[in-house]
Amino acid sequence: MQRRVTFDNRLLPYLLLAPQVAVTLVFFIWPAANAIWQSVHLQDAFGIRSEFVWFENFTNVLGDPNYLDTLKVTVVFSLAVTVLAMGLALLLAVLADSKLKGARAYKTLLIWPYALAPAVAAVLWMFIFNPDIGSFGRALRALGYDWDYRLNGGQALTMVIMAASWKQVSYNFIFFLAGLQAIPRSVMEAASIDGAGPVRRFWTITFPLLSPTTFFLLVVDMVYAFFETFGTIHALTQGGPGKATETLIFRVYQDGVVNNDLGGSSAQSVILMVIVIALTAVQFRFVERKVHYS
Repeated sequence: MQRRVTFDNRLLPYLLLAPQVAVTLVFFIWPAANAIWQSVHLQDAFGIRSEFVWFENFTNVLGDPNYLDTLKVTVVFSLAVTVLAMGLALLLAVLADSKLKGARAYKTLLIWPYALAPAVAAVLWMFIFNPDIGSFGRALRALGYDWDYRLNGGQALTMVIMAASWKQVSYNFIFFLAGLQAIPRSVMEAASIDGAGPVRRFWTITFPLLSPTTFFLLVVDMVYAFFETFGTIHALTQGGPGKATETLIFRVYQDGVVNNDLGGSSAQSVILMVIVIALTAVQFRFVERKVHYS
């Protein structure tokens, strides 16, 4: 029997919703609407005068070969961060869910990195892998490996991917561990009695039951890779060397804040928003079909 919640005061539900609606309007709807408005205007460097130019900003952005190169870097970066962060988190969650000595301390230590700001996490990686002052960077050079992410684009992209993934592993770990602990032990014990080994139990029982969690984290990690890795890139490489680590979100900052191209930067932010919305829609349209909700 379900109980229906009723409010004696008709204004109370709206008052309860008002803070969230206000936050959404101020920090999401209004900036998005302002970006769309600026994307179809040509403005001076100070934003004082503007001229309506229709889709000229979009044409200039999409016709720029450098922007297409940035798009390719973003695709590689986003896919690598998503796969690496989810894969490592799932592996660590499976290990943490097993009967290990000191498992509670192990779980706590794995959650801690999520509390760090992206820029702080990037600085930690810089101190470790810097070829001059970093312990690991100096060790690589001592072994004869020409390590210098400040000059080598491939090394810089690899380092940024690792730093961004490491920051997100803790978030994914929390959800994967919660999903694993929600799986009934009786199901795993029955499969074990039937003769299924650990690997077979994972792929035929555990992973399918984790599909709702996996799908949720897939969407969250893609959004994270597109939007929330600016601090990591800015602190580590600032988009270099030679734009090797310049992603779409960093280019929006570079063109809008540094170069004062407000119209072009707004057009890029609108394109980025459309890309993320489209990817999310595709994931819900096709990937969610394979999700098994218990």
